[in-house]
Amino acid sequence: MTRIPCLDYNIVIETGFSTLAEELSRLGFAGRGICIVSDSNLAGLYAGPLQDLLASAPGGARVSAYMFPGGEENKNLDEIRAMYGFFLERRLDRKSLVLALGGGVTGDAAGFAAATYMRGLPFVQVPTTLLAQTDASVGGKVAVDFMGQKNLVGAFYQPRLVYINLDTLKTLPPEHFANGMAEIVKHSLILDRDFAEWLWEERARIMAGDTEAVRETLRRSCGIKAGVVSRDAKETGERELLNFGHTFGHAIESLSGFSMHHGQCVAVGMAAAAYLSMERGYVGEKDLRRCEELLTYFGLPVRARGFEPESVAAQMRLDKKTRDGGVRLVLLREAGKAYVEENAGEDEIMRALKYIISM
Repeated sequence: MTRIPCLDYNIVIETGFSTLAEELSRLGFAGRGICIVSDSNLAGLYAGPLQDLLASAPGGARVSAYMFPGGEENKNLDEIRAMYGFFLERRLDRKSLVLALGGGVTGDAAGFAAATYMRGLPFVQVPTTLLAQTDASVGGKVAVDFMGQKNLVGAFYQPRLVYINLDTLKTLPPEHFANGMAEIVKHSLILDRDFAEWLWEERARIMAGDTEAVRETLRRSCGIKAGVVSRDAKETGERELLNFGHTFGHAIESLSGFSMHHGQCVAVGMAAAAYLSMERGYVGEKDLRRCEELLTYFGLPVRARGFEPESVAAQMRLDKKTRDGGVRLVLLREAGKAYVEENAGEDEIMRALKYIISM
């Protein structure tokens, strides 16, 4: 077992679910009402067996399960309203636990419902995708999409535990494994050059799904994010660095109608941000190429097709991180050292977009 502290909770990395009930009991949830929130894709894989496991644990927890349709398009207020109704029917109270079992969409939606129902129920993240394990489940950002804008309605609400079962990655399609690698590469580029070099050296073992290589990848990646979140829980300073590639990426993701995966969009966004960093003279062409080669090796795109640069630029200005109309970007001073650019120029943003967009 690997245990990583983050604020006042732990990120536990395990193989299997065998110690989850013990972890929940340690937190005082033995015998409590537990609602597993998961998407329909996981019903047969993990939700049913996990429901049985927790119900049969010492203390006799009352376990119910709420399933909703998977996909970003279902991360909305209508689905949250349905969750509230289920919570009410099952008589969940402020001592009940919401357990988010699934990818980032599930964690965001279940966490937002937990944060707002009865002014807050405790919740636990059990992420089953690499993207959720390394990024979405850590840090307490919960949100839903609204009027076509990603994560526009949300809150900072920390989980009581993040429980990562490495075995869930064995059933993960390759494109979803790649999505998680986008955030892992991001963590290395913004704060840990040594980790970036390690990822390059160990890329073959990671891609092959070697358990210990993946465990070490998650340990280092989650450790980076946990450190940032612990120092800046509500994104008033250092935590903004975690948005590297995201302002470009979220704009592309929204304009695609969420048909492109989040990790794919972030990868393209990182290529744009790295290019802009090179254009400013902070990183060399070699650093840009290594960034793109690493992303490409893990099956991620570094170019986007079929978008108008002007439309992407307009969408970027709607990003929730803008201030007084100025686009804020995270750029690189060097590989492993990022900074926030308060007001990037429109001309340079357009040059970066033209670099990554091919018609």
